[in-house]
Amino acid sequence: MKPTIFVQMASYRDPELIPTLRDLIERADRPDMLRIVVCWQHALHETVSEFFARGFAKWRLDASGQHTVHTLAYGDASIELIDVPHMASQGACWARNLIQQQYRAERYTLQLDSHHRFVDGWDSQLTDMLESLRAASPKPVLTAYLPSYFPHDDPGGRRQNQLEMRFSHFSKRGVVVFCPARLSHATPRQPVPARFYSGHFTFADGSFSVEVQHDPQYFFLGEEISIAARAYTHGYDLYHPHRLIAWHEYTRKGRTKIWDDHSAQAKADGAIPMYWGERDNMSYQRNRALFGIDGEPRGDAEFGTYGLGSERTLAEYETYAGIDFTHRGVQRATLEAAPPAQGMVPARGTEAEWKASLVRSNELRLCLHRKTMNVASTKVHTCRMTVHDATGSVLHHRVMEAEEFGQAMRGEWFDRNLIFTSGLGQLPASYVVELLDDAGEQLGRIEQAVEA
Repeated sequence: MKPTIFVQMASYRDPELIPTLRDLIERADRPDMLRIVVCWQHALHETVSEFFARGFAKWRLDASGQHTVHTLAYGDASIELIDVPHMASQGACWARNLIQQQYRAERYTLQLDSHHRFVDGWDSQLTDMLESLRAASPKPVLTAYLPSYFPHDDPGGRRQNQLEMRFSHFSKRGVVVFCPARLSHATPRQPVPARFYSGHFTFADGSFSVEVQHDPQYFFLGEEISIAARAYTHGYDLYHPHRLIAWHEYTRKGRTKIWDDHSAQAKADGAIPMYWGERDNMSYQRNRALFGIDGEPRGDAEFGTYGLGSERTLAEYETYAGIDFTHRGVQRATLEAAPPAQGMVPARGTEAEWKASLVRSNELRLCLHRKTMNVASTKVHTCRMTVHDATGSVLHHRVMEAEEFGQAMRGEWFDRNLIFTSGLGQLPASYVVELLDDAGEQLGRIEQAVEA
């Protein structure tokens, strides 16, 4: 079977799209094996002529479907742009799902964002890596947070660290959030088993884009943990690449995002049926239902093809990943980034034994107006923040010095997230913020209940 690659790329008003496509194609060993499909979400002034000016050619237009598709060529690669006016977009996962409907039985698939740079021969390296895993897994997936590049300083600013994905916390809305870190294996000789999935870089068999399609009702956050669990329960095994393949732009500083365009005002003006926050809230609720967050009843029937697989259970994924959705729990091994168990899933034990292995992950946002604090921020030398449970027991204590306090002041608001662990049954119920001067005298004290 030819090593064809179905490249999936969702792009929202991204000036890095064309440079990314060019670099992807120019650095491939076999550009003739690439079929690149882009969900091209663009404004009216962002036109196909920009592609022609940068060396793309052989334009063909298909207006027979719901969305016009422009087919272009660059070198020996084929590029299909699904033409979506930016105000018609429904979010990143909707765009990725739209792309996946165009799959045509290619041997492999590569999912990317539209802001990347690549090493020479990235395609050969990825196929070799994936095939090297067949003895360990019949359904391997290579996925990772990639090191950074910066368009204003490229290639000089490219980071060279291989990264892995680590657990950060459960967000207030119940989404598992990850963070990148240097690969903990010193000099790995093969891809490293992973717990989690990256939305901006994934390479797998082409069938992955059919079996584990993006749920179009997810908006943005929640995508990565949902795909990780769904992939695992469909029998896929997750790995981080052990060699540098590509770079990713994280900040997109100064670029227009969907939440800039799809505002409450745009809805009021009749430009869109829902503003981004409404889609985001619906997505959070769907994520809660998929995983039973905080004991939320699981609605298996409503997910259809976007639900969990049947080759493994959700409990087996939780045991493998070291997390617990119902209780927002996490095992110490996961917090400490210990390598996940390879091969057989470790025994979960009894429910009591499982719960005893967990701590609760918390995110608490402290957002206080200057008037509430009733003190000039310039007088604050120390800020002490203490979180309590319903019995008054201290769950978390944090001290912030003057410089950091000043950084947390955003205009009229003091805004700071506290991320911490507690006993599994210990939920944050209240917090106290104490403001002290340079002599240690109290300038102010605020005590508030934590909203459910």
